[in-house]
Amino acid sequence: MSDEVFQQNLDNERGLRPGGPFLIQMLFKEPVAMPGKDEMTAVIEKHIGAVECFCHNDKTAGFATLEHIAEFKDGKGPAQLMVMGCTSFKGDGFDAFLMSQMWDCQEDRERIFQECQYQVVAIDMLAAALPALERANLDADFLDALAELYPTCEAFYFQNCGKLFLAEDVRSHQIEGPDRFIRFGVNVRFFNIQGTKDMLIDTVGMSTLFLPDLQYHFHGMNPNWVVNHAYNVASYILANDNPVEDGETMDGIMDGQISWRVQWKCQYEDALIQPPREVLDINMGKYASGGR
Repeated sequence: MSDEVFQQNLDNERGLRPGGPFLIQMLFKEPVAMPGKDEMTAVIEKHIGAVECFCHNDKTAGFATLEHIAEFKDGKGPAQLMVMGCTSFKGDGFDAFLMSQMWDCQEDRERIFQECQYQVVAIDMLAAALPALERANLDADFLDALAELYPTCEAFYFQNCGKLFLAEDVRSHQIEGPDRFIRFGVNVRFFNIQGTKDMLIDTVGMSTLFLPDLQYHFHGMNPNWVVNHAYNVASYILANDNPVEDGETMDGIMDGQISWRVQWKCQYEDALIQPPREVLDINMGKYASGGR
């Protein structure tokens, strides 16, 4: 748990762009070559289904996903997956605020940022027009393919949500379906509110799928219970295309477990902690802090 004090900053912080590209940074200790066209095509097809490689050189490889067709106002076309060539990486580009929320790699993050001086960036394109569930599965399949294509990768950083993982944790995961996106593409953050006993837990990353992030402002409850609740709610929202309406209630927590006996009211608000974005604020009843 970090003791560093951070300032709320919703005025000068650039807001998240809903539906923006899902961006993966693979970090390496040594330079790495772009895998061959045939190898990349075979591995990506194994994880994603039929693709067409429309460009491949040392700097860029691009693949059209023939089974994931995005529909636009003026037509339709396949979502695209892009892999960039290896470039230099500077770990000192991450500020203390971002690093404080890298919960999945706390012991290794400083070592990774010191030892890894190279990166390969991968993104999806035109995927924002896909249904949220389809895009989540596509991005998770793409991640699995990248983990196989780049065996010397040391760590994965997910820019949309600020999560950092050791590569071995990505390669060895046993998660199936869209919960893979929740695991790697959505970060549940935790903050103590200075000078009070209040805590704030929120998510970052759901807006990539045009879904709401979550926010809990509370006191008097084990924050680990709330983190678990947040991941469960995020999974539910993704699996059901966000059925939660403003003013509705959802199951809360009783004795550490999610229970229908406790109902918490939900409403859409502006986020209390940067980046600026709309969130689904969950009022935790007698544990709630602040005014709504």
